[in-house]
Amino acid sequence: MSAPSNPAPAAPQDQRFLVLFDFDETIICESSDDAVVRALPGQQLPDWLINSYREGHYNEHMQKVLAYMAEQGVNKKSIDSALKNIAPSPGLLNLFQYLQKHQQDFELAVVSDANMYFIETWLENAGVRHLFRKIFTNPASFDAKGRLVLLPFHSHSCSHCPDNMCKQVILREYLAARRKERGGAPFQRVFYIGDGANDVCPSQALEPQDTAFPRRAFPMHTLLLEMQQSQPAQFKANLVPWVDGEDIVDCLKKIMEER
Repeated sequence: MSAPSNPAPAAPQDQRFLVLFDFDETIICESSDDAVVRALPGQQLPDWLINSYREGHYNEHMQKVLAYMAEQGVNKKSIDSALKNIAPSPGLLNLFQYLQKHQQDFELAVVSDANMYFIETWLENAGVRHLFRKIFTNPASFDAKGRLVLLPFHSHSCSHCPDNMCKQVILREYLAARRKERGGAPFQRVFYIGDGANDVCPSQALEPQDTAFPRRAFPMHTLLLEMQQSQPAQFKANLVPWVDGEDIVDCLKKIMEER
């Protein structure tokens, strides 16, 4: 007599809302690149390396920085220690607690011009990696010689973004792919949480029911305010600046109460 077969697990209910997070100076309180540079013996880069940076080619610059750090004897253990010591932005862990309590409603993803090794190491140490369905960022891994090797995420034709990443392309492609996977059902609302100038381009893909959460007084906030005044047709979403993650929680609670 054969053993009874186990019933198939019920398919998880599709979440209604998508929340996208930048990483540097959004989830964490500073740039992860700057934090890791402090693992160098002198805790800073030489002038020749700093001055070699070309506008719009930051990924290429960081490849040089990581190669230099490896030459100076900075190893995986030192990089891990620097990453784990980075503090979260104010109230972000409270925001993650709220989103964890409402996982049935919110799907989470990271869209960042940092890199996979830095982001996953920090999220795992903070105990929140499991909350994110997807991380869109530049590939990075240690090679056989123990050097952290960084690569560009993709190529694109957007003239406003760095050559290695356009977050709007990522957002549009992800929304289209998820809609198809969800049987044609779109997310009811999309929330984008960021701080930097490269978070403006994806914000322009948001619809009137969506919300952009720029960190108050950071470049994303300043640029979106200017866009609302000078090019109102370019930005259709709600604009809710934040100082603390609790500001975002308060807004999400109000939206949840609308149902």
